[in-house]
Amino acid sequence: MVSSVFNPADHQDFTLLDLVQLTRKNSPIFFRRALASFEKVLPVALGYIPVGFAYGVLALQAGLSPANTLWMSIIVYAGSSQLIAVGLISLGTSPLSLILTTFIVNLRHLLMSASLSPLLKNWKKVELAGFAFELTDETFALHSLRFNAGQTGKTETLLINIMAQFSWVFGTWLGVTAGQMVDDVHPYALDYALPAMFIALLVMQIKDRGQLLVAIVGGAFSVVLLMMGISQWNVILATIIAATLGVFGKQWIKRPSS
Repeated sequence: MVSSVFNPADHQDFTLLDLVQLTRKNSPIFFRRALASFEKVLPVALGYIPVGFAYGVLALQAGLSPANTLWMSIIVYAGSSQLIAVGLISLGTSPLSLILTTFIVNLRHLLMSASLSPLLKNWKKVELAGFAFELTDETFALHSLRFNAGQTGKTETLLINIMAQFSWVFGTWLGVTAGQMVDDVHPYALDYALPAMFIALLVMQIKDRGQLLVAIVGGAFSVVLLMMGISQWNVILATIIAATLGVFGKQWIKRPSS
């Protein structure tokens, strides 16, 4: 009898993605959904691990204990805010200033949640709370692509968020573990992993010239506002300005000629 067991060694062109897809086809429903979530979240996770590593090292240098460093990644789970908080803590900033600064930085979540809310009307409050807690810039971009493609399954959506946070916490743990051996993360360019991931996610969402123009305008406004000294509000204001101009521009183009 010929064996029906698939042996990847017999296929020289067999890749890890092929193995994941093969396993998904021959697995229970939940496991297939988990593998599908893993495929989608993998680019985000690969970005989170080095940035989480950098955060773990910087947090230890700022005087945080290993336990508090890990707990911040578990409870707060906000990359930019955590990095800003570490910098402020190292400068001896008061707790009130720390809270207000991170609150302002995270105001962009109002825009993200408002954008996704029409697609989550049938979700329960508990599910919405869990989704909102783990929503980040990167998972927002990923879910926007999925939802626009009609992929609105709750299980896969929540699994993507859980896997993304796990990768962030894992990266933090690696940073805490190696914190005593690495004095400065900048020579390793780990701090560039986050903006590089943002650029990749932005490129994935651009479908036409209009969206490209809005992205360029938003980036330009953000840089200009930053140079003007508006360092905490520049991203939010630039997003609002670019999105508003994009809406008016789209309406103007569609306006019937007289």
